[in-house]
Amino acid sequence: MSDEHRVKIQNSNILNALIEHVDGKREMSATQVSAGLGLLKKVMPDLSSADNTTEVVHRFVARMPEKSPTADQWQQQHAPKPIPLQ
Repeated sequence: MSDEHRVKIQNSNILNALIEHVDGKREMSATQVSAGLGLLKKVMPDLSSADNTTEVVHRFVARMPEKSPTADQWQQQHAPKPIPLQ
C-alpha cells in the first residue's frame, strides 16, 4: 500500500464513523464495520502484537575453596563421604 493511500485512509472519517456507531449515533452494517476496521489496521499499529524483549542479567559471587597443598588433603576436605551400608 502506498503512502498516498495511507494518508487518504488517515484523513477519512472512518474512525469517527466507527466511534459514532459504537455510541449508537450512526447505523452501520456488519460489512461496513468490517471494512472500516480492515482499513484502520492498514494505518494503525496493532499494539497487541508489540514485541517486548527484556534482558535479565544475574550476577553472583562464587566462593572458591582454599587451595589444598596436596590432592589427598583436598579429597579429605571436599570429596563426598561414602554412605555406610546397613
